[in-house]
Amino acid sequence: MWWTTLLVCIALLIVLITRFKFNTFLAFLIVSILAGLMLGVEILQIIKSVQKGIGDILGSLLIIIVTGAMLGKLVAESGAAQKIAKSMTKLLGEKNMPWAMMITGFLIGVPLFYNVGFVLVIPFIFTVAFRYNLPPVSTGIPMLAALSATHGFLPPHPSPSALVTLFHADMGITLFYGTLIALPAVIVAGPVFAKTLRKIKSIPLLTFKPTTLPDEKLPGLANSILTSLLPVILLTLATVLGPLLAGTTTNKNILLFAGNPPIVMLISLLISIYTLGIRMGAGMKEISQLLGDAAKDVAMLMLIIAGSGAFNQVLMDSGVNKNMTDMLRNWSIQPLIFGWFTAAAIRVCLGSATVAGLTAAGLIAPLMVNGTTNPNLMVLSIGAGSLMFSHVNDSGFWLFKEYFNLSIKDTIRSWSMMESIISMAGLIGVLTLNLFIIP
Repeated sequence: MWWTTLLVCIALLIVLITRFKFNTFLAFLIVSILAGLMLGVEILQIIKSVQKGIGDILGSLLIIIVTGAMLGKLVAESGAAQKIAKSMTKLLGEKNMPWAMMITGFLIGVPLFYNVGFVLVIPFIFTVAFRYNLPPVSTGIPMLAALSATHGFLPPHPSPSALVTLFHADMGITLFYGTLIALPAVIVAGPVFAKTLRKIKSIPLLTFKPTTLPDEKLPGLANSILTSLLPVILLTLATVLGPLLAGTTTNKNILLFAGNPPIVMLISLLISIYTLGIRMGAGMKEISQLLGDAAKDVAMLMLIIAGSGAFNQVLMDSGVNKNMTDMLRNWSIQPLIFGWFTAAAIRVCLGSATVAGLTAAGLIAPLMVNGTTNPNLMVLSIGAGSLMFSHVNDSGFWLFKEYFNLSIKDTIRSWSMMESIISMAGLIGVLTLNLFIIP
C-alpha cells in the first residue's frame, strides 16, 4: 500500500535526523530516493524528480531567503534592532514593559531569522530585567513569542516563503493574513501568558552579560523601523495597488515586477546597504563581509529546503498525490485542521519548525489541487502547526534553557507552553479567517 510506504519513509526521515543525527539535507535525499524506489518510480526518473524538485524550489526562494538574511544581518550589526528596542521601552515605560517587549520583538522579528533574532535580543532582555528588577523569564517571553510567530507565519521567513511557493499562494496576501493571525496569538502567548511566569526563578549566566553599542553609533529610530519593515511595506503596497491598476497593462506589469517578492527583497537590501551601512559610515568592504557572512548563515537552511523540494517532487511523480486526494476526499476532517495536525505531529517528532512545515507541505499538497482550500490560509495553518510544543529535540528549547539558566521543568512550563499557545491560537485564527474568505 502506498500509504504504508509513505509512513515508513516519514518514520525513516525522523529516525535518521533524531536517532542517528544525520545531516537533514542528506536525510531528505536518501528518503526521497528510497521513496521513489518503493513507490515504483522508474529508476532514472527518480534522479530527474530529485533534480526538478531541488531546482524548482530553490529557483523561486534563493533570492528571497539570501537577501532576507543579508537584510537581517545589516539590521542586527548596524544597531537598528537595538535602537528599536531601546526606543520602545522608553516610549511605553516600565508599567507597560511586556507590551514594549512584544512590539519590539515583532518589529525586529520581521527581517531577522529566528536564531539570529534570538541571540540578538537576549542581551537586551537581560538589560531590561536587571535595570527594572524584573523576572527575566516573564520579561523575555513576550519578545520571544513575537519572534517565534513572525518566524512561523510571515514571509520572507524561510518556511512561510517556501510554503507560499509550494501552494502557489500570494506572498503579499499571506503576509497580510499572517499579520492578522500573528498579533492576537502573540498577545495571548506573550504579555498575557507571561503574567503566569513571574515566579519562575532565573539567574542568567554571566557568560551572557549584555553588551551593546553606544548610543552615538546607533541609527535613528525612523531609519531603523522603516528599513526593517521595508519588505513588508513594499509587499503591502503591491498587494493593495494591484487591483487599482488592473486596467492599465503597462502600469500593471511594472507593479507586478516591482512587487515580485525577489525584487522587493533586492530593493529593500540595496536601500538598507545605504541607510544602515554607507550612511552610518561603514565602507563597502565591511558591508560586503557582513553580507557574505549572512549568506553562509543560511547555506544549510537552503539545502534543507532543497531536500524537502526533492521529497515533494518524488511523491508527486509517484502518483501519491492522486492517491491521497482520492483517499481524503471521503474524510470529514477540515483540510486546514489536517494541515495543522500534520505539521504539529512532525514538529513534535523532529523538533525543527522549518523541517516540520516543509515535510507537511509535501503531504498536504494533493489537497490543494481541487482548489477548495485557500492556499494562503493553508500556508498559515501549517506554519502554526510547525510551532507546536517545542521540547528536548528542538535547538530553540535548549537555547532558551541555557540562556535563562532554567531547569527542564521550568523550560517546558515557559518556553514549550508559549510555543504551544502560539500554535493553537494560530489555528483558531486561521479557522476564523476561513469563515469570511473565499478560497
